[in-house]
Amino acid sequence: MLTQSYAAKARLAAIVLFAAITPTILMTAPAVAAQLASQWQLSPARIGDLFSVELGAMSLATLPAWWWLKRVDWRVAALVAALLFIAANLLSMLADTYAVLLMLRFASALAGGSLMILCLASAATTANPSRVYGLWVMGQLIVGALGLVVLPGLFERFGLNACYLLLAGLMTLLLPLARAFPVGSSATQASDGSPLPRSRWKAALGIGAVLAFYISLGGVWTFIGALGASVGISAQHSGEVLAIATAMGIAGAASASLIGARLPRGVLLFVGYALMAAAVLLLLGQPALLRFALAALLFKFTWTFILPLVLACLADLDHSGKLMNASNLVIGGGLAIGPAIAGRLIEASGGFTLLLLGAAVITLLSLVMILASRPNYPAELEPV
Repeated sequence: MLTQSYAAKARLAAIVLFAAITPTILMTAPAVAAQLASQWQLSPARIGDLFSVELGAMSLATLPAWWWLKRVDWRVAALVAALLFIAANLLSMLADTYAVLLMLRFASALAGGSLMILCLASAATTANPSRVYGLWVMGQLIVGALGLVVLPGLFERFGLNACYLLLAGLMTLLLPLARAFPVGSSATQASDGSPLPRSRWKAALGIGAVLAFYISLGGVWTFIGALGASVGISAQHSGEVLAIATAMGIAGAASASLIGARLPRGVLLFVGYALMAAAVLLLLGQPALLRFALAALLFKFTWTFILPLVLACLADLDHSGKLMNASNLVIGGGLAIGPAIAGRLIEASGGFTLLLLGAAVITLLSLVMILASRPNYPAELEPV
């Protein structure tokens, strides 16, 4: 019993810590982008391309994972991906041209995306996935917030290489936790023949809900600062509000983790989505600073509160890893599609009203899809 408890805690630590480290570059994008501009003298377009490559590679990790998830021991896969992540970050310190840096950042993000898929799939095998996914989100937010505080000082003294060395060092410390992942391949093969055949259309609805969710939040969050500026809110006040919103995001994920399975998930989803849509609608018109702040804080809180619950719904449908692998792809797709659509809506309408109304509708559409996707009898899984 003690061994089982220790194994469960080690697996939880592996899921949370690996998932927290792999997207650090994306979570600390403002600080890294500023350093790339000053140290490498990169144009905004090239900096944007670099981050797009990182985000794209993390999403594209889904494609090879369709093959190796059911054929490779997940512990071996985690170790290989972690070693590749370490090597790519160490070699990034030696990059002397933009093309070489781009290639190495692609390799690092591909390895990181593979680790993220393993974390998502492993969390789906637990008895309380909403709690685990809450910690999964919270770990990323905390590392991102700490990075934004710590990295500027490190960049000033040691340059961009400090970030890559730090990532390689942290991943090296996590290597022993690779053995905490499930064996994976044999378990997947045992349930490979469509674990819940009756739920294929529900799986499609669940994946659609995740995509709609990320399109909505990506569109609104990308342009929320511009919206504030358009109604006369200063950059300083807007920045302070968005900084506090980061703390609210951590609180949202922590709340989802603490509540876990204590309350009916359907009720939590309904309340969370309703509040998220309300936060979007609060930004309509000419919001004063107080209303803008309330909307931004509520939006970030509900976003991180809902996400673990949505992922837990997917985990109920399939714990072979395939569905969570697909979710990794649509998360990246939603983050790319949302800002692209939002920018065109703003240009076409000359304001933010069409964007906000559209985002509220897509948010509620996501709610309908995720509620419709829920299975009648979720599988009993191992406890964490």
